[in-house]
Amino acid sequence: MAQELQITAASVEPALLDLPWDVPLEEWPGEVLAALPRGLSRHVVRFVKLGGRIIAVKEIGETVAYHEYEQLRALGRLGAPSVQPLAVITGRRDHSGEDLNSALVTEHLQYSLPYRALFSQYMRPETADRLIDALSVLLVRMHLLGFYWGDVSLSNTLFRRDAGAFAAYLVDAETGELHPTLTPGQRAYDLDLARTNIIGELMDLQAGEVLDEDVDTIAVGNQIVERYESLWAELTRKESFESGDRWRVTRRINRLNDLGFDVGELTITTDIDGTTVSIQPKVVDAGHYHRQIMRLTGLDVQENQARRMLNDLESYRALTDRQNDDAVVVAHDWLAEVFEPTVRAVPRELRRKLEPAEIFHELLEHRWFMSQRERRDVPTAEAVQDYVETVLRHRPDERSFLHHGGIADEATE
Repeated sequence: MAQELQITAASVEPALLDLPWDVPLEEWPGEVLAALPRGLSRHVVRFVKLGGRIIAVKEIGETVAYHEYEQLRALGRLGAPSVQPLAVITGRRDHSGEDLNSALVTEHLQYSLPYRALFSQYMRPETADRLIDALSVLLVRMHLLGFYWGDVSLSNTLFRRDAGAFAAYLVDAETGELHPTLTPGQRAYDLDLARTNIIGELMDLQAGEVLDEDVDTIAVGNQIVERYESLWAELTRKESFESGDRWRVTRRINRLNDLGFDVGELTITTDIDGTTVSIQPKVVDAGHYHRQIMRLTGLDVQENQARRMLNDLESYRALTDRQNDDAVVVAHDWLAEVFEPTVRAVPRELRRKLEPAEIFHELLEHRWFMSQRERRDVPTAEAVQDYVETVLRHRPDERSFLHHGGIADEATE
């Protein structure tokens, strides 16, 4: 290993020193690599085994590596949905003394998949709509934080399942910049770039016969503009009404909660004679249901998963006639009597296929469909057995998605 090697990290992982930094990344030996599906990238990217965990290593210029590292750290402090940076490796040289590119090291996001892997698994046209919805929410969240992305695309995003939908995470911040607020022009540029890139990426999938040729790629690309603009307006627009209609304040807050956002502060103004009231959300934070379920149960889950779990918790409260009991106590009992036994009923070797919260969601869905089909209330134990044998056993392992050949080998750098 070259003596000039430098590692910049908030907390150094000693095992990083054991990796072959004096070898170009594309030539790293198979014994240190993890065969995970990779998205398209202009740089060489590899997933690497490191002390029982998986990291992502990207070869990149030193200046850009430091910039992306700091941007990702800043986004992490703001609670943004993005990958976690671990280190920047500089001063690399090969055995002949030639300089090698620096490397950015990030934590692999468990249960996440690039968009190409999702289409290769399922090849359903409606998957594109759900991914666009998730990317729209991600872009709005980033813009609310003052983050100008500069390279919005499906390729620069990772997706995790979220109760039948998807949650999107930023995975590439090379061109990103954090500002106190973004101008309309910065937001418009990001949005137009997202539309253009998405259309191109979906056309590429059609050319590779991965996406149905009947899918209107331009319409799907336009969808992100429509979804983004409607969501942005709902979160930021000023609303005026008569002073006697103050119930509209509660309705606006509830509407934002339904979208998964908390309102930390409202700006409320009245005209001179007090007949008209105007409100505008001042602070809008994502993760409304996530925070509720975290407070009640300690479970760290996705937003739609949290919403589904809260609904089941409310059903449990009603069935046990405990509407007047302390919510935290009821949630603790629901966790012990419903959630944990349901997940544990799944064979241990199959639980890693999906996150526990996603397994719970799918089991609830499966039990409901069975009950509808058979016109009876199917017991949970029976639903679990049927779900395991007819659904879960045939699903890919989304925790690690390890395999030989297949998608991981198709990705190009």
